[in-house]
Amino acid sequence: MTSVTTGGTGKPVSPAGPRKSVTGTRRTVAVGFLLPALVLLGALVVYPIGYSLYRSFFDQSGTSFAAFDNYAELFTDDTILTAVKNNLIWVVVAPAVATALGLIFAVLTERVRWGTAFKLVVFMPMAISMLAAGIIFRLVYEQDPDRGVANAVWVGVHDTFAEASAFPKARPGRDSALEPGGGGSFITEAPVQAGEPVILPLVGVPPAQLPDEAKPARPAEPEPGKVTGTAWQDFTRGGGGETNRIDPQEVGYPGIRIEAVKDGKVVDSTRAGPDGTFTLSEKADGAQLRFPASNFREPYNGVDWLGPSLITPAVIGSYVWMWAGFAMVLIAAGLASVPRDLLEAARVDGANEWQVFRRITVPLLAPVLAVVLVTLMINVLKIFDLVYIIAPGSSQDDANVLALQLYRSSFGTDADLGVGSAIAVLLLLLVIPVMLFNIRRMRREARR
Repeated sequence: MTSVTTGGTGKPVSPAGPRKSVTGTRRTVAVGFLLPALVLLGALVVYPIGYSLYRSFFDQSGTSFAAFDNYAELFTDDTILTAVKNNLIWVVVAPAVATALGLIFAVLTERVRWGTAFKLVVFMPMAISMLAAGIIFRLVYEQDPDRGVANAVWVGVHDTFAEASAFPKARPGRDSALEPGGGGSFITEAPVQAGEPVILPLVGVPPAQLPDEAKPARPAEPEPGKVTGTAWQDFTRGGGGETNRIDPQEVGYPGIRIEAVKDGKVVDSTRAGPDGTFTLSEKADGAQLRFPASNFREPYNGVDWLGPSLITPAVIGSYVWMWAGFAMVLIAAGLASVPRDLLEAARVDGANEWQVFRRITVPLLAPVLAVVLVTLMINVLKIFDLVYIIAPGSSQDDANVLALQLYRSSFGTDADLGVGSAIAVLLLLLVIPVMLFNIRRMRREARR
């Protein structure tokens, strides 16, 4: 490149004039356009980070230098340690599950005619805010099966295989011939004899909760060689009636189970009819009659999803519901670029679908899977909304995460901005390695 000199100085001057950028834009113009963005970046990102770091070295009042006391509290306070542990669970479990489901959905929807509609349905939760999703799942996880969808399904499945009792509050009445038999059962005080009808009165079941098929109770007819009797609700609505006697307004206990027991062994059993009457064979002669505890088992009320032991998995489930669609869409886009000839060649060579998926599809999708996984890891490190809304007050300490603890320490009762700032710095330090990994991966991809 040649240069020219000015007449008096002899200094070289470039014939091209002032230096420009590679795009042809003068540096002063480029700086002018970037300056507003740089000012906003400094005001909204750099300054808050710097001030949080500065504030984390001061005490609660902000006037006394505390050195590393706030950071020491992060690893000695039980509540904050629980938040750290839960954040670790979130980082390990939630992104992996959401990515795995997204991969499965993306692969399977390629093989069905209505794949696009399915993708739309799975992706729809992404259009819902975290606040709305938290409210939805707070209702889904309600303990009452009549309100909570999760327990309604769980109780329905449970009751399909384990019959619920219709008499959970039943018990012997005053002056009854029944006594506790252990384990929640009731048994007659003395053995019964064939041909002599037995009365087994019970009380304690609200009339509105009696089975619909219950009919007015009646005395059992004696049968030669057999044990007969009546199990009924020894209670007359509105008062009146006599104890241990079947009155006209009293109803039987349909379906209640009666066992004949000799020497601790069940020799016969039956169930009462709609009017409470029952009949046992001659094997029951000389046996004691027992109501087994299964008659009085409390109705199954489902799982305590919002309790201390399950609250974190429950909240993670709501997060996966929202973000599995995001993972599916990105993975499906990557799957569309996978060369089909490789897949077909593997099938021609005898590979089954699982081998094709594991040895070809997944390795080719590795860059996309890494993008999804890293994005979700960064996302869950700052999870706040779902935990704050779904976890009730009694379980919030057990579901605590760092972002929620940051809010509670900074703005809650007895706020300590020094500890809150230390938590913010810790979160930043946790995010940095993930971001560096993502940057290195993107540079490697750009060099290919």
